[in-house]
Amino acid sequence: MSTTCHVVSHVHWDREWYRPFEGYRSRLLELVERVCDDLDAGRIASFHLDGQTVTLDDVAALRPDVADRVRRHAAAGRITIGPWHVLADNQLVSAENLVRNLLLARRTAGDLLSDIGYSPDAFGHPADLPRVLVGFGIDTALVWRGAPPEHARFRWRSPDGAEVFTVNQAYHQAEVLWPDDPADAATALEAFVRREADRVPAGPQLLLNGGDHLVPPRPAERAEAIEAVRRATGVAARPSTLPEFFAAARTAAASAAADLPVVEGELRNLGDRLTFLLPGTLSARAYVKSLNDRAQTLLERFVEPAAALATVTGRGPANAREALAHAWDLLVKNAPHDSICGCSVDEVHRETTVRAERVLEVGDQLVRRAALAEDLDVRGDGKPAAGTVDVLVRSGSGDDGDGPVVVDVVTAAGRYVVGLRDPDGHEVPVEAEHLGAAQWFEADLDLLPDTLRGERHRLAFVARDVPAFGWAVYTAVLGDAPTCSPAHAAGRAAVVDGTRLVVADDASVTLTGPDGATWTGLGRLVDGGDRGDSYTYDPPADDELVTPSVRAVEVVSSPVRTRLVVSAALDLPTSLDVSRDARSAVRREHPVTLVVERWVGDPVLRWDVRLDNAADDHRLRFHVPVAGAPTTWQADTHWSVQDRPFGPVVGALPEAAGLEAAIGTAPAHTFAVAGQGTASVAVLLDALPEVQGLDAAATGGPHEIAVTLLRSVGWLSRFDLRTRTTGAGPAFEVPEAQCHGERRVRLGVVVGADATDDLALARTAAAHHVPLRADQLRAPAARRRSPRGAAPRVQGALVSAFKPAESGEGVVLRVANPSARPASAVVHLPGWARRVAETRLDERPLDGAPSTGAGADGLLPAQLGPYGVRTWLLRTDDR
Repeated sequence: MSTTCHVVSHVHWDREWYRPFEGYRSRLLELVERVCDDLDAGRIASFHLDGQTVTLDDVAALRPDVADRVRRHAAAGRITIGPWHVLADNQLVSAENLVRNLLLARRTAGDLLSDIGYSPDAFGHPADLPRVLVGFGIDTALVWRGAPPEHARFRWRSPDGAEVFTVNQAYHQAEVLWPDDPADAATALEAFVRREADRVPAGPQLLLNGGDHLVPPRPAERAEAIEAVRRATGVAARPSTLPEFFAAARTAAASAAADLPVVEGELRNLGDRLTFLLPGTLSARAYVKSLNDRAQTLLERFVEPAAALATVTGRGPANAREALAHAWDLLVKNAPHDSICGCSVDEVHRETTVRAERVLEVGDQLVRRAALAEDLDVRGDGKPAAGTVDVLVRSGSGDDGDGPVVVDVVTAAGRYVVGLRDPDGHEVPVEAEHLGAAQWFEADLDLLPDTLRGERHRLAFVARDVPAFGWAVYTAVLGDAPTCSPAHAAGRAAVVDGTRLVVADDASVTLTGPDGATWTGLGRLVDGGDRGDSYTYDPPADDELVTPSVRAVEVVSSPVRTRLVVSAALDLPTSLDVSRDARSAVRREHPVTLVVERWVGDPVLRWDVRLDNAADDHRLRFHVPVAGAPTTWQADTHWSVQDRPFGPVVGALPEAAGLEAAIGTAPAHTFAVAGQGTASVAVLLDALPEVQGLDAAATGGPHEIAVTLLRSVGWLSRFDLRTRTTGAGPAFEVPEAQCHGERRVRLGVVVGADATDDLALARTAAAHHVPLRADQLRAPAARRRSPRGAAPRVQGALVSAFKPAESGEGVVLRVANPSARPASAVVHLPGWARRVAETRLDERPLDGAPSTGAGADGLLPAQLGPYGVRTWLLRTDDR
């Protein structure tokens, strides 16, 4: 068994978890200073600072002298940091969030970054992570949770073909060299190297000497144990670094007789003992996920495009670049797996909530100030509107398009909406609901703070042909009496565009299309018990499933849309009983309001679900039936679509200690779809990352797609679950993870042919996820629409990013093909794009890609392979 065991001393540093951030940072300062002292004295040769540069920022904020020492050691190769800014849960954030994470690391550490794709503690990995790493010049990955346990080394391939050399290795191996007694240390080390010899017979071996928030023992202090193991096994353990180990591992793999196995797609496999996937983190503290989604959507779809246009026009909000960087820094700090996953103590999630709200405040202010740069006044002027109200409709899409708009406007007292004109002055249908008297506060740099009084109205209309990443101004005409109010009537049925909608007793909807095709049970809410914790769903042995009962239905209709306003009740057990094996006999009725709407000319059936949760220990899901017996369902994640199997609610329960059951919940970003041909059905999502495909055996009826709306648990971790046979963290009570309070969710359902075309479905889902944004203008707008061609326009693909370049010169455009088929996209380049150069994700020039100018027709043809992504740097000069 002659081989080398590379001993890499390291720490895994959760920035916040079972203690809040400041409590951890005080320990981080001590650890980093001790590591630097050991390096200076030669007591250790090297140290891995957990693959994230945020530790450097956190130390520098209090001890810049210690941060300087870290940088000096990193420059000398004795400390490795990065390549990430934070070790994110890379399933729960967007693809662009991951890209910004890596870009932030470059800003923080520059050339000091490691080139090892280190991410061993995320709770599974998305299929697109290899292409993200390759896009930053990284061709290696170290993973653990979710990796196939039968492979210690493999080639991990993204759907687009990007590939990284991947090592499957647990990061938490402190117990191997930790014992004080040399004999105990030798026993632990020998057991480790013998296990590794079975996994990687040809070697080399990797021992990650460290764990969570621990100063590891110095290898020199275990020299006696290391020598004893070498004599017993022939394995020589020596201090090393991750780059040294990966170089040796690649050499060994290249000289092996057999090729490395290829693993394609996402890594969400059940692991060996104590290698937990922990899928309950997809739904724990849903409010955390919702706020993160709102914040990253605002930055990606509205703030960055506005800042990009300001870069090339020279007109934009003051300090926009700095404010945008600040917002991303705040948001990325919410991405670590113990933060966005909702599996930390309550104090931590109060902080993550505040960080996300700060991002929303920064982003909203930047978008509003960008409107001022277009001579559009969204500030108050102290004069409530009496004659007309202008509404600014802004697009977060990379193509011109239409979309529904709902916006509140305020007017002078006694004034009502009597009509609506589009940017060209044509009358358009509008629904205007008077909401009553209003009082609001106005203030700005040049506006004396004041409280105004008048009337509030809610407008609903369809905006047409809004320019890509541009805007259009609609004008509401006011009069003395309301003339555009919707009609209200009692009843459970409505017809829109020949489609009949009927509300059932359980608040689900039956849809019958113009051709007579019928879908029943759409949007059925099902609530069940959950005796699990923030990491893992665990149903009671004697569970009780509860569905709503309808109390009343009102049909609200106008020429724009029809809404079924459903008042229902969920009679929920208040908690589990004392045994935790069944739900409580004590019950409380929870009012539920569901607004199911269909806009004229729109194939999407939309839900707005509202519940004020006061119950504990339960899970509420939104079910959609699927015709036939398909074996798989699909969902989009980052830049590709994944196939997942239909199956039971929970797989076979584990019997041995340290294992977990297969639970078929999986991440999704904007849609989930199943079925064949005209029997297809898709659910459009909004900040709901957990979806499951249930087979007929699980439902007792048809196959179903189930989307988790709410999961309430009261423990960080428990040691008495059936679906996981030990704890996954400390057994702390976290009462705020019960998620009491209002929960509001937007979903959509598309049926039949409209759910079959993958590109069309992806566009529909993107429009649902990022609806048109509307704001009342306080002064009449002279310009009615943003100039055509101010921003790039993309047809045949989706825009993933339109942002200022990191270099400060030019802007970056990234497009993605959301289809399993090759796509021929066309980019309509703006006139200011004098020079176009294709780049990697890190915005560095793509090898062999020429720098060109825009064609005479201003068109840039773009061929994209299945799930392909391409990035260009657009510049206003000829360099």
